[in-house]
Amino acid sequence: MQKANKASPQPFNAKGWKIGIAVSQFNGHITKELLKGTLKRATDYDINPDKIDIVYVAGSVEIPLVLQQMAKTQKYKALLALGCVIKGETPHFDYVCKLVTDGVLRVQLDTQTTIGFGVLTCNNQEQAQARAHLGGEFLDAALQQAKALEQIR
Repeated sequence: MQKANKASPQPFNAKGWKIGIAVSQFNGHITKELLKGTLKRATDYDINPDKIDIVYVAGSVEIPLVLQQMAKTQKYKALLALGCVIKGETPHFDYVCKLVTDGVLRVQLDTQTTIGFGVLTCNNQEQAQARAHLGGEFLDAALQQAKALEQIR
């Protein structure tokens, strides 16, 4: 696996922040691990579990619409998309990846809501499994961006 130069964001006190998570059930053995890491990391930010709403969707393509509806409520400080798309033998992978990526970006920009992008797009099961622990890092990205936007606003 390629080694990346990762940021090392420091958790801050986000007590009282409400976050929403849309989780794909497709490739659930991976997305369950992503969610587990996300919830574990939320404790480092002092986010109470009752301030975390989790919505399960069928697959990654369904994530943007759920996030859009969550964003429209304006009750979340940040949202998170968790999914896993694994390449198969057809171009379906490319379409799914594009739909979910473009959809999440559109929702983020249209609603001006922070959305952490935690949708893995992997060539095989091994790559997905090797990245299943990254849920906490996806949450870091979302919360750090929300904090930055709070400072700007």
